[in-house]
Amino acid sequence: MAKEIAAHILVIEDEPAQMELISYNLEAQGFQVTQADNGEDGLLHMDEILPDLIVLDWMLPGVSGIEVCRQIKRQKHTRKVPVIMLTARGEEADRVRGLETGADDYVVKPYSVNELVARVRAMLRRTRPASVGEILTFGDLEMDTSQHKVTRNGKSLKLGPTEYRLLTTFMESPKRVWSRDRLLDRVWGLDKEVDYRTVDVHIGRLRKALRQDGYPNPIRTVRGTGYSLDEE
Repeated sequence: MAKEIAAHILVIEDEPAQMELISYNLEAQGFQVTQADNGEDGLLHMDEILPDLIVLDWMLPGVSGIEVCRQIKRQKHTRKVPVIMLTARGEEADRVRGLETGADDYVVKPYSVNELVARVRAMLRRTRPASVGEILTFGDLEMDTSQHKVTRNGKSLKLGPTEYRLLTTFMESPKRVWSRDRLLDRVWGLDKEVDYRTVDVHIGRLRKALRQDGYPNPIRTVRGTGYSLDEE
């Protein structure tokens, strides 16, 4: 069975008890969690791991949560990462300010951890649907991520674990061009010592599996950049 691609969540929170509580509950749901207790470290982690979602406290020492959010949404490669802000500020003007800065959701302290986890899952359902067990479709391809099954025109396809993770990445963002670097990060992880040749080999295996019975190849090579799942 192919291994699930766990969503990677960056939690930026300076209160140790809150950090422990949030991290424990997110990890219990199967998410990968990276912690930062201040804005500067949060921004460094942001560039290193490019998480799938950020849980961000408004009141941070040094660089404020609002400024962290502003910097994240200002940069092209990070602006689409969803941000859920945590704050004790409950006034409407403060909520509006947070949302105008680019936050995608807003949770006021004290909050229910179950509610926070539900909001995380709801956000990931839109941005990383495979991580919450959604069924993905593109053209004649269908992927049931809860059952780890892939079909094309209703016929089951046999994929190795790496090819499954590659296809999941493509089907979550069809027509997006993925560089080899980003595929290495998403599919193999930052701690794996693999090179571009490894990516190309597994792309070749995925194409072979998808083209069985004479189906057209849906994986497009973008010269000098990477690969994309495309109907053309």
